[in-house]
Amino acid sequence: MIAAVRGEVMVRRPDHVVIEAGGVGYRLSVSAETLKAVPATGREAFLHAELISREDSLALYGFASEEERDLFVLLVSVSGVGPKVAIAVLSGGSARELLRAIAAGDAKRFQAAPGVGKRTAERIIVELREKVAGELEQDTAVAVAEAGDARALARDGLVNLGYQPLEAEQLLEGLDGGDAEELLAGALRKAGGKA
Repeated sequence: MIAAVRGEVMVRRPDHVVIEAGGVGYRLSVSAETLKAVPATGREAFLHAELISREDSLALYGFASEEERDLFVLLVSVSGVGPKVAIAVLSGGSARELLRAIAAGDAKRFQAAPGVGKRTAERIIVELREKVAGELEQDTAVAVAEAGDARALARDGLVNLGYQPLEAEQLLEGLDGGDAEELLAGALRKAGGKA
């Protein structure tokens, strides 16, 4: 199993890159998001990788982050979603944004990807929503604990006002404040569209 490739970028195309590692050129299909992180030809690159084995081929897919690779693995586990469609979906935004879209049930976000119709987009959401929501809530809880008590209190206040935990964290994102009241006021202004 090939889990990662580090080496010199030989070829850089919109849908794939070739990286020479140990005298071997590895062709990795990549999303538009990963391509942004791949340096120019002749420079060293590091990509996480996933090898897909089919009856008639071996295909290697490259990712700028482990989070993107993990989302790729989740996407190809959905019935009717193959590696090419998964790469097209991953080209639609960062892994974090796509995870939030799944958790929020935003089917239109996925329909924008080539090869993804309404049914496929809905299937992605139905099959992955619970897996993704648990992961996002866990990440959110860790982020809140690290940010300190004021942020945690503001988040709890938003939840008590009827916001979902993930929604509350999104409202608090990017806000600066010394105490919970300032953060809560800022989040409520943001929710009302005034910030």
